[in-house]
Amino acid sequence: MRRGSPRWREFAVFVAGGTLCALVDVGLMQLLLSAGVHYSLAASAGFGTGLLLNFAIQSRIFKTRASAGTFARFLCVIAINYGLMLACVALAAHLFDHPLAGKLLSLPVTSINGYLLGKRWVYR
Repeated sequence: MRRGSPRWREFAVFVAGGTLCALVDVGLMQLLLSAGVHYSLAASAGFGTGLLLNFAIQSRIFKTRASAGTFARFLCVIAINYGLMLACVALAAHLFDHPLAGKLLSLPVTSINGYLLGKRWVYR
């Protein structure tokens, strides 16, 4: 694929938007963990905070008007990614006593899943 192709730019913008959402997500989780909040609640709060921001960014990337159907499909992908993220966080908390490592591990997995499902199903 050529470097300047529209798909390359689309993916680069998707990753940049996802990075912003991830920074908010992880930052809030870390803040809540340091305040003594249980890791599952802290991870959930971070995940939820980026939800609407992520939808707004992806709607622009894929040039789709926000509709009830689009948002419902987006929420399905979010539910899948939420489950993947919680599984990674719980596994890292159990194995290494480091839930943030699980959160970081989940980011590329959920990003790739979100891009592929967003491109082919959510924003079609």
